[in-house]
Amino acid sequence: MRPRILQSDGQIGFRWATPDGRPSTLQALVIDDDEADRLVATHLAALDDALIIAAERFGDLLGGGRRPADHGEREGLLELHRVLDRLCHEFALALELTGIGADVRAGQIIGTAALFSIRARLPLDLLGPAPFDGELDDPVVGMVGGFGEMVQVDPDRPWAGGRWIVRTESGRRYPLTLSTLLFDSSGTNKDAARQEHRDALRSVTAAAESPAADPFAVASALDWLLYDFLMAHREGPDSAAIVLAKGQEPDAELIVTAAAASVVARAAFDPGLVGLASRS
Repeated sequence: MRPRILQSDGQIGFRWATPDGRPSTLQALVIDDDEADRLVATHLAALDDALIIAAERFGDLLGGGRRPADHGEREGLLELHRVLDRLCHEFALALELTGIGADVRAGQIIGTAALFSIRARLPLDLLGPAPFDGELDDPVVGMVGGFGEMVQVDPDRPWAGGRWIVRTESGRRYPLTLSTLLFDSSGTNKDAARQEHRDALRSVTAAAESPAADPFAVASALDWLLYDFLMAHREGPDSAAIVLAKGQEPDAELIVTAAAASVVARAAFDPGLVGLASRS
């Protein structure tokens, strides 16, 4: 007998159970399992299937085509983000406990799940403010001349993160995204931009462990940086599927780690995630 997945018709996501049917988690099951890699692979495949079902059910809401029409749709989005957050968290802990590395496929599926979670929380007003929210100049129509740079909110609070900004010669500061730098800008060192964004994500993830770190600030910073990174790695402009090239295992590891760190930070103040700590 092997551990198995529990999922009923119409259920969002899934849960694990022991061979005798007791509810469990992936991280609890892999500790003493001789084939932990099979459990991890099964979890990832089931999460991929759950994302396909979620896209069919919530696609227009996640894509911003409309806002939730009633209480039922709001509750559905709330359940969706909490389930996906839990499943991403379980996966990350299982990798940490077993020493299994995140391959490209894992980065793509966890990245898509994290993007779904962020998009599900957006119409529910459950996202914190983006870095420098309300402090930047309003974007203008047309081409903007200036220099793109990753700017920290506060060097003394590295867990507060940062974002890309266009600084013009006149001193104006406009919001910028990694996607714009990579696909709609001239004179950009794209490899350097990607690396600077990776470094910013790693910095916030590491600083989140500080006792002085504010969980809300950490969650806001991670969600924004991760969202910006994921939006720049979609299959296409109308797709939420994340695509990583062969050999981008370090990016896969970064996505898995950052997504889990966001969950842990939000578990400090989101009642639906309470109990999802670093080792739970």
